[in-house]
Amino acid sequence: MKWAELAVVALATVVGSGVVVLLYSLGVRLSAVAGDRPQGGGLPRAAAVVCFALCGAAVLFGIYLIIPYFHS
Repeated sequence: MKWAELAVVALATVVGSGVVVLLYSLGVRLSAVAGDRPQGGGLPRAAAVVCFALCGAAVLFGIYLIIPYFHS
């Protein structure tokens, strides 16, 4: 068993999932802040959309890495 490679995969998994959770929770928080403002909060709403888009891009990239058909 190659323990160093296992540690690298485990670390990448923890960091990757942490980034996805952070982006999604930040997007939810910014969306809530934008909803509390009287005019709709243009900047927080735009930042929330960017966070959700980055979260979706990270998930799609993970799917791309998992399925060999896409990069064979």
